[in-house]
Amino acid sequence: MNHIATTPFSANGCHYSPPGRPVVVICLDGSSDEYLDAAMVRGRMPHFQEIALTGYRGLARGAMPSFTNVNNSSIVTGVPPSVHGIGGNFFYDSASGQEVMMNSSRFLRCETLFPAAARAGRKVAVVTAKEKLRDIFASGLLELGGIAFSSEKASQARIPTHGIEGVEALVGPTPPIYSGEASLYVLRAGVALIQHRGADLLYLSTTDFMQHKFAPTAPEALAFYAGIDEQVGHLLRLGAVIGITADHGMNAKQRKDGSPNVIYLETELVRRFGPGFRVILPITDPYVVHHGALGSFAQVHLPAPAPGSPDARTVIEWLLTLPGVTEALDRGTAARLMQLPEDRMGDLVVCSGRDVVLGRTPEVHDLKAIEGGLRSHGGRHEEMVPLLFSLPLSPAYEARAAGDPRNFEIFDFAINGVRH
Repeated sequence: MNHIATTPFSANGCHYSPPGRPVVVICLDGSSDEYLDAAMVRGRMPHFQEIALTGYRGLARGAMPSFTNVNNSSIVTGVPPSVHGIGGNFFYDSASGQEVMMNSSRFLRCETLFPAAARAGRKVAVVTAKEKLRDIFASGLLELGGIAFSSEKASQARIPTHGIEGVEALVGPTPPIYSGEASLYVLRAGVALIQHRGADLLYLSTTDFMQHKFAPTAPEALAFYAGIDEQVGHLLRLGAVIGITADHGMNAKQRKDGSPNVIYLETELVRRFGPGFRVILPITDPYVVHHGALGSFAQVHLPAPAPGSPDARTVIEWLLTLPGVTEALDRGTAARLMQLPEDRMGDLVVCSGRDVVLGRTPEVHDLKAIEGGLRSHGGRHEEMVPLLFSLPLSPAYEARAAGDPRNFEIFDFAINGVRH
């Protein structure tokens, strides 16, 4: 194996002392612990079983809302959304009066840890299934010789824009994004980048298409997790230190007849209080086949103050009477409790129960995209996620893991906290 730099580096208040071997952090998008349990007890994940026995397996608390952009941004910066600034996949920019996707690095308010690692001599590679995350991950990295590409657009990777070309020759044909293969491709790419390109600090982020479509015990899910385990086995054989977590969990959000269990929040608010409400669903992204833009977290922008218009407290008290609504908080309280960027929030934050999603109006959502059942995320019930390390933790980090570890501390744990 080529020489691997062990020069310490710092990012966003955390000091990292990397080992002289590859470090791989994997975000298994949408992987609630039930998926691992279901596959492991059926003997489909022998490498994960070995990790649980000889390394560490526990749980971590993710960032709220429990969405992809929020948590991936937290993981790659090591800080909560209140610091890095990305509080959803989507938000309403009140200054411009536009609803905006937050899938660009221009929304980041701090650097990821990758440029600091690259400046310290690590060969950094980031592979994501979803193209929407690549710009955030690549921020400040490519000019330092790093690699960042997506399995969704693998065929389009070029050295000036991705730090690599010829990905298909290295890994295989570009997979369809609405498939389990899109995620397995990410992991195979990680193996290939260590073997053939000398990468030694990797972040591999999958997509949650399979979890949106299949329950943990479904044959398709079990086969998918067996495929994940196989690739993790290859990484272990390459001598990598591996940390594994998820951005969020996943739960069924449907009634007994299989129809989506939706509260159309904007419709209900207008019916009760009159026009002027704007509901923003931060789960909204280009991948509508996954979830139909229905999740368990919403931001509410109140009507402009006028005679007879309701105040925030009145609306909150009414929202809490709706069956399925579990939290309704004013902006300041939600920003404090959920560590969110207050200037990119609505007036209110609303969360729903384990089996309930929040929508805007029936006309906004295309339910044909989620025929066959709705599985989604975004609320408190998808906040807890797996946390695994291929090596045992040091006593200090084991004590931290027994407290309230966060999924966005995983690079700290994987680099500084394991016993070599």
